[in-house]
Amino acid sequence: MKMEKHMEKDFPLEQVRNIFQNDRFATENGMMIEEIGDGYAKCSLQLTDRHRNAMGAVMGGVSFTLADFAFAVAANWREIGMVSLSSNIVYLGTAKGERLIAEAVCVKDGRSTGYYQVDVHDELGNPVAAVTSTGFRKGM
Repeated sequence: MKMEKHMEKDFPLEQVRNIFQNDRFATENGMMIEEIGDGYAKCSLQLTDRHRNAMGAVMGGVSFTLADFAFAVAANWREIGMVSLSSNIVYLGTAKGERLIAEAVCVKDGRSTGYYQVDVHDELGNPVAAVTSTGFRKGM
């Protein structure tokens, strides 16, 4: 699936970063919000030794956390309230670069649920993981 970018000019990125600064597991592990748009978010992470497993590869949980963070931003940056109901991850390869990037796009935005696809790759373009997430809008 092609990730479409719809940048929001009227909603400052810094304001969105402030909203998600309390998403501490992601932010304290170095995850950053790079872009936002209508049903879209791009987040990244500079890889360090602490993100690697015993074989030297990026630990799977790192890719999943970055994808989950991108989903959360895409689903909630305009209005907080969607939580993950279900997620599925497929690991596609090993990151060869020094940075991971996750791009989340809303495939379906229903009244109480949403469905998102998140692609994780390194800065060299190598695919690392594909994640699908179903979210539930609290209070519905």
